[in-house]
Parts: sequence; structure tokens; C-alpha cells
Amino acid sequence: MENNSEGVQSELQNNLANMSIIKTEMSPEDGEDAKEKARLICQVLELQNTLDDLSIRVDKVKEENLKLKSENQVLGQYIENLMSASSVFQSTSPKNKKKAGGGKTKKAEK
Repeated sequence: MENNSEGVQSELQNNLANMSIIKTEMSPEDGEDAKEKARLICQVLELQNTLDDLSIRVDKVKEENLKLKSENQVLGQYIENLMSASSVFQSTSPKNKKKAGGGKTKKAEK
């Protein structure tokens, strides 16, 4: 790793030296234009990275959404099966419906 970081440092130093030479040969306006161009390039690269990250995140969310939809369907079917097998959820006789309805109307009248 040290060799790699040394190589990066020497490359940066060479680039800075080249920039200094170019800077002395350029007019002040050209130097400002170059700085602005470099700033914009950095901003574009940062935005590209952000876009890539967001695209990856969207793909992951889509996959998770499909997985959850599938699980919801399985659970929905399971609940339907439980309800159809349970006597609690079966339709009641007309006598029981009248009792339940009568209690509601008394509360509504108060």
C-alpha cells in the first residue's frame, strides 16, 4: 500500500508542478476559467456518482417491493383460508343478527 500511496503522491506533485507552469503561461482570466472548469467537472462527476447510487437504490427498492407483494399475496391467501376454516367468521343465523342490530339502534337513539 505504501508504494501505491507514494505513487499517488508523486503523481499529484507532478500535476501540481505542471499546473504551476501552465498557470504562469496563462493570463489571469484563463486561470479563472480553468478553475471554474475544474470546479464544474468535479461537480458533474459528483452528480454522476450520486445518480449511480440512486439508480442502484431504486433497483434494490423495486426488488424489495416485488418480494413484499409476493409475501402479501401468500399471507392474504393464508388469512382467507383460516377465515373460511374458522366458525367465528361463518355467517350467523337471522336471530343473532337481530340482537346485534337491536343493540346498535338503542345506542344510536341515546
